[in-house]
Amino acid sequence: MAAGAAATAVAARRLGVTAAGLGGRLCCWGRKEVNRATKAAVHLAVQRKPFLPSTALQMAVRSMFIQTQDTPNPNSLKFVPGKPVLEARTMEFTSPASTYCSPLARQLFRIEGVKSVFFGTDFITVTKESEDTDWNLIKPDIYATIMDFYASGLPVITEEAPRTDTASSEEDDEVVLMIKELLETRIRPTVQEDGGDVIFKGFEDGIVQLKLQGACTSCPSSIITLKNGIQNMLQFYIPEVEGVEQVIDDDKEEANSA
Repeated sequence: MAAGAAATAVAARRLGVTAAGLGGRLCCWGRKEVNRATKAAVHLAVQRKPFLPSTALQMAVRSMFIQTQDTPNPNSLKFVPGKPVLEARTMEFTSPASTYCSPLARQLFRIEGVKSVFFGTDFITVTKESEDTDWNLIKPDIYATIMDFYASGLPVITEEAPRTDTASSEEDDEVVLMIKELLETRIRPTVQEDGGDVIFKGFEDGIVQLKLQGACTSCPSSIITLKNGIQNMLQFYIPEVEGVEQVIDDDKEEANSA
């Protein structure tokens, strides 16, 4: 335990410069000068008959404002319901089978054309199957599904949901602690603004293994994000980092092939 605390202290000192660190945006490097304010639109989701408990059917007609934001991935949209989604964590669902722990994700997957769902702390990223799927056809169903779910009062995820965070542990050495610190304080918040996330999976032989989630998973600019954004920042502060590579979990591949 003493060794872990010492490593944490050393890592904190080495990363003290990060408070005034690089201010550049990571995802879709070089394309982030687009004014989001002009792209974001606020939509009033039209109430339809709730799909959840019968008690909801007896309640008055509801409406809620759902803001949508474009992401660097043209096949992903970020939906901001104006209410908390997850607290201090993120979670990705890449197949209907993976939604066993989330009633909301399960309902969203019932919409034709939805490929994956990602939950942030205050947003939901929905990725459609292909460019041929028209957002104008599926957005009304997404609005109504989100609105109906929040009217139901059910939890977004259940207790059996797996953890996917990158919190530091006593087993981490100095370099891993610094990598996780940079991910948590500088990199993940920026990537989450674009409707995605990046999860630490390991560090071996100088290579940082990361998993991209949400809008970043199938984004055409994901390689730019990894190399020009994340890798450059990690190498700037941590000389031990020689490179970054993307990892795709085995369980994700199995889910997609099921």
